[in-house]
Amino acid sequence: MTAVRLKTGGNRVFATIMKKALIAVPLLVGLSLLVLLPASIFAPSVLSTSALAAPAPQFGRAAKEDTKRLLTGKVLDGGDNPLPNAVVYLTNTQTRAVKTYIVGADGAYRFPALQPSIDYEVYAQYNNRKSHTKTVSQFDDRTQVYLSLKIDAK
Repeated sequence: MTAVRLKTGGNRVFATIMKKALIAVPLLVGLSLLVLLPASIFAPSVLSTSALAAPAPQFGRAAKEDTKRLLTGKVLDGGDNPLPNAVVYLTNTQTRAVKTYIVGADGAYRFPALQPSIDYEVYAQYNNRKSHTKTVSQFDDRTQVYLSLKIDAK
């Protein structure tokens, strides 16, 4: 038998390695504490290489950080006509950073390269009138989101 000292964070963990394989099992992740258990107590399916590798993406999807999201839309009046020179405000709800876009004659706006793991709020303003605020949720899986923002321009 060989004694091995494992250091995790500020805590020290001692283990005795036997002839059988040992598996490190995180017990309290927040405290960086590991428990070493003999491999023989696990079913063979648990010890497959895929089970010991990095965890699989949840629900069969790729990680959200791998892709970016595009938000497009139009600013329209009550009669579905475009409102040129309206200003669209996009707020990152995590950092509260705001981006703006001044729409052209067609009323279209575009915010590329948005993080899919963050919620965004968007609204438009035209002649001191404001549209309702809409949310682009991190739980929305679309990579391209289209939102029409309506302003009662009177």
